[in-house]
Amino acid sequence: MTTRAGFIALIGEPNAGKSTLLNTMVGAKVSIVTHKVQTTRARIRGVAMEGDSQLVFVDTPGLFQPRRRLDRAMVAAAWGGAADADVVVLMVEAHRGVTPGVERILEGMAEIGQGRTVALAINKIDRVEAPVLLGLTKDLNERFDFVETFMISAEKGHGVETLRQWLAAQVPEGPWLYPEDQIADLPMRMIAAEMTREKLTLRLHQELPYQLTVETEAWEERKDGSAKVDQIIYVSRDGHKGIVLGHKGETIKAVSKAAREELAEFLGRKVHLFLQVKVREKWLEEAERYDQMGLDFKDGNA
Repeated sequence: MTTRAGFIALIGEPNAGKSTLLNTMVGAKVSIVTHKVQTTRARIRGVAMEGDSQLVFVDTPGLFQPRRRLDRAMVAAAWGGAADADVVVLMVEAHRGVTPGVERILEGMAEIGQGRTVALAINKIDRVEAPVLLGLTKDLNERFDFVETFMISAEKGHGVETLRQWLAAQVPEGPWLYPEDQIADLPMRMIAAEMTREKLTLRLHQELPYQLTVETEAWEERKDGSAKVDQIIYVSRDGHKGIVLGHKGETIKAVSKAAREELAEFLGRKVHLFLQVKVREKWLEEAERYDQMGLDFKDGNA
């Protein structure tokens, strides 16, 4: 049996559907998916098997115009993920077309894409008519020499199987990089923290979700098979603590319940989740926080 294995970088603007595609490919929820932009911070890897090929997906942060240190570190991680991959898939939203953000990514691809297999995946195809799709495909392929173009709906699964089969044939021959039954190389503590952060992102509005982070402080395996998980939500201002807690603690209770249920479903066992909210004014400037998110603190320098 000839086995294959390789890294595949999914790149694109925030909200292009990268996390949704990763979760559909892997068949489990390993990457945070919300309606808000810039939710994926770390380069989360999901592992999918297709025949004798192991596909290791690098779900990069969305590429956007960075303003803060965290933004710059996220964008550096995204380009780093593309540069390290065997195959790169650029995802573009069908209904948004060639935005200024997509144009900036294509400019960056001129350098990163040299000597690399780069495919185009036009996502959310159900939102536009066929002539628009054809026009967008022609336009994008004139701007960059993509090896293949795929029309997909990551959310509904359309075209995903065809893309996965193609990727399986593109990754290099070699031994598998992970055990066959492993779906992500993230520690369970980080996946749990990401689940809680997703619930906070969905529940809170405006800028606050980007001013907080979640860390799993302790994980205890209990004799009855359940897990006790202690997490800390760090916010950068005292006023934010009240927003996260909510009136009479309603917000934090709802977030805790939703995160606990999802984590229990993911693990297939009972979970006891305990959340604390702490103010840490300078967490956005602490190298340790970036390390825990899989980002390089130095990349955040202007």
